[in-house]
Amino acid sequence: MCSGDWSTGDVLEDVAALVAERNRIDAALARRVRDAELAQAAERDGLKSMRSWLAGHCRLSAAAAARIVGNGRVLAHLPALAEAHDAGLVSAEQVAVAATALTPERLQAAAEQGVALGEVDAVLTGLAVQQPHTDFVHAVRHYLARLDPDGPEPDPTEGRRLSLAKHADGSLSGRFELDAVGGEKLQAALESFVQADRPAGDERSRAQRLGDALVQLCDTTLAAGSLPVLRTVKPHLAVVIDLDDLAGTATGPEAARMGFGAVISAARARWLACDSTVSRVVFGPDGAPVDLGREHRLANRCGPSAGAHRELASGGGRRGPFSGALARRR
Repeated sequence: MCSGDWSTGDVLEDVAALVAERNRIDAALARRVRDAELAQAAERDGLKSMRSWLAGHCRLSAAAAARIVGNGRVLAHLPALAEAHDAGLVSAEQVAVAATALTPERLQAAAEQGVALGEVDAVLTGLAVQQPHTDFVHAVRHYLARLDPDGPEPDPTEGRRLSLAKHADGSLSGRFELDAVGGEKLQAALESFVQADRPAGDERSRAQRLGDALVQLCDTTLAAGSLPVLRTVKPHLAVVIDLDDLAGTATGPEAARMGFGAVISAARARWLACDSTVSRVVFGPDGAPVDLGREHRLANRCGPSAGAHRELASGGGRRGPFSGALARRR
């Protein structure tokens, strides 16, 4: 199929043909990268490895470069899988899964146990061509488990990751990785909220329902009061807003600041205040709190200090939430 003439009139046939063509190109790329690695071409170009060369010259991510290099090595050990990859029947992702079974340590273990790599190659290739991707992954994991049945149980905490990115409007996005048990716990908790809240006519997508469930899980956990104490107080949401904005009726964009630095509208702050404790704080001309209202003694004992109020009100306080909601007056 020529790259400039890919349309046959049937959309699904075109998609399948393009996927096969991409698989063939990925196979050719992995082989050439392997050739370059064996020839130490990257070192002659001033770089230490083909990974760094691909990342620098081809602007690939570190993960993508590592997968191409790893796939090239795999194709040299599994000729049947390599032939299927060349024919467009196996994807680069499937080859990358097979690569987990071909680390030097696992190749040595297979040789010590008399495992015929050719038989493993034939079985994995058949599964990769005929079975869904999930079944192929399970087959590779089963092989690894049989290869080292007495191996140490991995520490589940080593595979757990959570990264969050805050955007200019205060919203969050991120990614996470969990081990099987941790993932099962998260799914069980979220699914309980998803299934308990299914009103008629709900047009939310599955992703939206899960997002709402995560927020509700946080609401329930915060309200239960069982979280670890933070700076001598239980974790709470905190909002600083001028008294006029809190008592008004206008939407008031960017009128309030939250404990981790997010800026929200006055309308959203009033919505949060419906189920909050409100403390009036009067600031002097120099920005220092001069009156903590009737809650003065309670605030000193259970809430943030005057310095914490001042830091939060001036735009700081990004290290964590303070207790209570503050309505300030100057």
